[in-house]
Amino acid sequence: MIKLNESGGDHLHRVIISVGSNIEAARNIARCYEILAAETILLAAADVIQTSPVGYQFQPDFLNTAYLIETPLDRVPFNHYLKAVEDRMGRLKGPIKSGPRTIDLDIVIWDGVILTDDFYRYDYVRVPVQKLLDTCAMVARRP
Repeated sequence: MIKLNESGGDHLHRVIISVGSNIEAARNIARCYEILAAETILLAAADVIQTSPVGYQFQPDFLNTAYLIETPLDRVPFNHYLKAVEDRMGRLKGPIKSGPRTIDLDIVIWDGVILTDDFYRYDYVRVPVQKLLDTCAMVARRP
């Protein structure tokens, strides 16, 4: 069994994930960083930014960041891992899709390919992800 923070000689995928929280946001962002740093190969983190909610407005502002991670897992298993981290951190999906959350983890870039139009659509995704791309001298492209 390969641990998420050991390659075992396998190819490592380079991934940028978007991270957001608006329930005890500073604490949950820090806790998420600690979990991912312990369980994955966490290479870099963007500065945390504060953003207004998109969609449902009657909720606190969000804190958002992005993390650069390397993983031996393929995309689907790695996404399942991220959703399991959300569950472990108490993420409950309520009736409002854009409602409050303890943590939200989404793959934005996988091996240099931008997977979601959210990168172009929302500053809370684009700003931290672009900061990592610039800081780490990486280039991302559309599929």
